[in-house]
Amino acid sequence: MVAMDLSRIASSVQHIAEVIASVIKVDVTIVDHKLNRIAATGCYVEQIGTRLNENSVFSYALQQGEGFMIENPGEHGACLRCTEKMHCREYAQVCCPIKIEKKVIGVIGLIAFSREQKHAVLHNKDNLMEFLNRMSDLIAAKLVEEEKTERIKLLARELETILDAVDSGIIAVNQEGRCIHFNRKAEEFFGIGEGLLERMKIQQLLENISFEELLKKRCRLTNKEFAYYRDGHRMRGIFNANPILMENEAVGIVFSFMKISEALKAVNDITTGMIETSLENIIGNSSCLVRVKKEAERAAQSTSTILIQGESGTGKELFARAIHYHSSRRKEPFIPINCAAIPEQLLESELFGYEEGAFTGAKRGGKSGKFELANRGTIFLDEIGDMPLHLQTKLLRVLQESVIEKVGAKDYISINVRVIAATNKNLEEKVNDGEFRKDLFYRLNVIPINIPPLRDRQEDIPILVKALLEKCNRKLEKNVKGMDSNALSRLITYHWPGNVRELENTIEYAVNMCSGEKIVDGDLPNRLKRKEIVSMIFREENMIMPIKELERQEIQKALKAFGGSKQAIDKAAEVLGISRATLYRKMKDYQL
Repeated sequence: MVAMDLSRIASSVQHIAEVIASVIKVDVTIVDHKLNRIAATGCYVEQIGTRLNENSVFSYALQQGEGFMIENPGEHGACLRCTEKMHCREYAQVCCPIKIEKKVIGVIGLIAFSREQKHAVLHNKDNLMEFLNRMSDLIAAKLVEEEKTERIKLLARELETILDAVDSGIIAVNQEGRCIHFNRKAEEFFGIGEGLLERMKIQQLLENISFEELLKKRCRLTNKEFAYYRDGHRMRGIFNANPILMENEAVGIVFSFMKISEALKAVNDITTGMIETSLENIIGNSSCLVRVKKEAERAAQSTSTILIQGESGTGKELFARAIHYHSSRRKEPFIPINCAAIPEQLLESELFGYEEGAFTGAKRGGKSGKFELANRGTIFLDEIGDMPLHLQTKLLRVLQESVIEKVGAKDYISINVRVIAATNKNLEEKVNDGEFRKDLFYRLNVIPINIPPLRDRQEDIPILVKALLEKCNRKLEKNVKGMDSNALSRLITYHWPGNVRELENTIEYAVNMCSGEKIVDGDLPNRLKRKEIVSMIFREENMIMPIKELERQEIQKALKAFGGSKQAIDKAAEVLGISRATLYRKMKDYQL
């Protein structure tokens, strides 16, 4: 253990020295482990702060670590090295070491300068040494107490610094709910001036919690949402609550607070911060694709709603991400959601969130929806044509008033979100059929962007093949160097009903099947290995078409005429003269 410094309790040591002097009636000097005179009485008072000689009796006492009496100064072993022994004016001396955990940190010394004082010292040796040992223990205890107090103060300062460095607001309350400890972030969080928070109770900040029940049940709460309004300071946040337990009894609660906007930003930074797509990442140099890229770049500079239309697999989400990347919102979240992939009964809560207790099985504390997650950023509503009519009404309110309403909530939440919608269906036809709201269509279709299918930009296929081949080589850890001319020709003349997505799957299949350095005809999927790959447009009237190709085209023609809704499928099946189940099976076979 490192020796502790008696100078830290100099005033207490001086007081004890004066007490000893008043009891024993002799002069007292107390030194530390470095022989510095910390306290003194009588003729040595003016020498407080000076350092004693290394050959003094006090130095001997520090080395021995045991108490002793000098009845005949000059003759005792402690006096042998003393430079003043020939001129010593002392009649007697007593030394008692001060120890902490067997470590000597100082010495109490009594000096008799007269026969009367010597008699007082030697009159009752045992009792005197016992008394000095007690005084030594008292000094040691004072120093230990001071050390503990300093450590507690240091720990308190460290904790205060740590709490102030935390991004969350922290408040600790006692059993009555009164705020007893808090950090600066908590004051900023609630908009409360310095010194006011300690006069408040947690019930004034969280009006809807049952504090007594929370304390009684020793409950832990996580991500509990709340709203706060006081003196014009309005804020929505989440809090955690953890009971302070002593001997299994809750004596208080620690609350941590965070604004919902900050929590959502943290989530978005983690989940979407690494996904960045620019228009340069969209591969292709065909005139039709270049034109669409320019339209997208201009649209990115606006805040208006965008409707992206195109067949399945053309890259609608890729364009949506690129528009977000080139916009002023690029540092904010991009939240995609597929309206067709989520069951209708769950879609509303996914989009708008819900309050606690809104329905059976609702998560404790409620849940934020995709619109709230996308606040200040962009939300991408894919397959918007499949959104139920009742949700179309709620979406229209979002676009008109920039507010959302959670499931089970009473209040609206203001948001700032740019909407990009996408569909592979003809929304105008769905409007005419009463399946899509006309006013919502006009709200969405402010800036329309139509992505061309792959069959209309065949010159981009060689570039896409090269890029996709590199991607698949990395993914599959292979080294396919290219594609021979026959195989590439088949890809160029194929009609690609699944567009770029189908092309990517085709390349991955071919890389898996390839056993040489280049992909050949035999490595391609069976659907591409026909004797004649028939183009979508036939210029020669007398050209004989395979039955399956003819069937595929007629089914595609019917679907284009009637749309993809359930009612439209029934009409298409009726016109084609087949059952709805057969139509669905053939659509799957032909990848329509």
